[in-house]
Amino acid sequence: MIRPLPAPGGAARVLVALLLLLLLATGCSGERLVPDAVPAGAGGHDEDGGDAASASPGAGLEPYDAALLRTPQGRMLGVASEGGPADLGPVAAFTAKAGRKPDLREYYLLWGAPFDTAGNAALWANGQVPVVSWVPGETPLASIAGGDQDEYLSTFADQVAGYHGPVAIVLAPEMNSGWNPWGPGRATAEDFVRAWKHVHGVFEEQGVTNALWVWAPHVSDQHSSVAPRPYYPGDGYVDWVGMVGYYGPEDGSSWSGMFAPTVRTVRAFTKKPLLISETGVAEGAGKARQVDDLFGGAAGTEGLIGLVWFDLQKSWPGSTYRTDWRVDSSPGAAAAVKKGVAALGFGHPAPRD
Repeated sequence: MIRPLPAPGGAARVLVALLLLLLLATGCSGERLVPDAVPAGAGGHDEDGGDAASASPGAGLEPYDAALLRTPQGRMLGVASEGGPADLGPVAAFTAKAGRKPDLREYYLLWGAPFDTAGNAALWANGQVPVVSWVPGETPLASIAGGDQDEYLSTFADQVAGYHGPVAIVLAPEMNSGWNPWGPGRATAEDFVRAWKHVHGVFEEQGVTNALWVWAPHVSDQHSSVAPRPYYPGDGYVDWVGMVGYYGPEDGSSWSGMFAPTVRTVRAFTKKPLLISETGVAEGAGKARQVDDLFGGAAGTEGLIGLVWFDLQKSWPGSTYRTDWRVDSSPGAAAAVKKGVAALGFGHPAPRD
């Protein structure tokens, strides 16, 4: 597993990325599921939006080029959890449960909150590419697209550039699902595409080179029947195609019925690398079998570069029942995850003592 040194020079960062690619090449949802995003003003920042822990953690480093990670080989393993990027506890806990250190760590950020440069640098130094699920909340997509949010957006882009490591940005995920304020009924596909292109354009104008753009619709099921195609901004604006889907009490129960149809739909208009950007299996009598199905389906999908496991318990809206998506919700589930990760080449073996 890659273990980058803290605050290396630009050349060393390039070497780290190349080593990550080499390891990968050698085999290595919405409000009802997503944890509370970090609110505006939270996360250890000063009143001006700067990082309180370190004013310029990447000072003196050359800009990082995310092109090094746009077409990774092999299958990455990731974990999604609550807490900001500087909280490495979820990474350590997931490593112990899954038997592999994750390559990706996904966290949730509400529009209006600053980008934590020092926290993301700590995560990258620990060996994980940060994946930020950047949710608009109640901010209208039309407002973002029209430039009303440009002061915040420009500051955020500068903060991302100042981090000097790669970051995968999942902008407004599950945009084809009605339970989100930025989904059908509250915003149109045209609003989404315009907002996406505008955000992407601001990053380009400011010379941000370290961002990977992840477009992530929800898979088609009884809760998300809106076709994703109208929401696609185009290959020039996307690096990875993400998919969000859960094996759960009210969602799908098999790869063939849940992910496979969405893969076929997406492949009709783009060949970009695929990432299961958020997934999990609800605890139940069939969890171990469904875990096997998830990892087997993912491993058998051409062009799929990995999956991110949602390692949390969450209450279903309108219900007091807490659905347990965690890897270790039962001994059988934990054993199935470890088997799938190891046997099918997700992630990389932990370094030996």
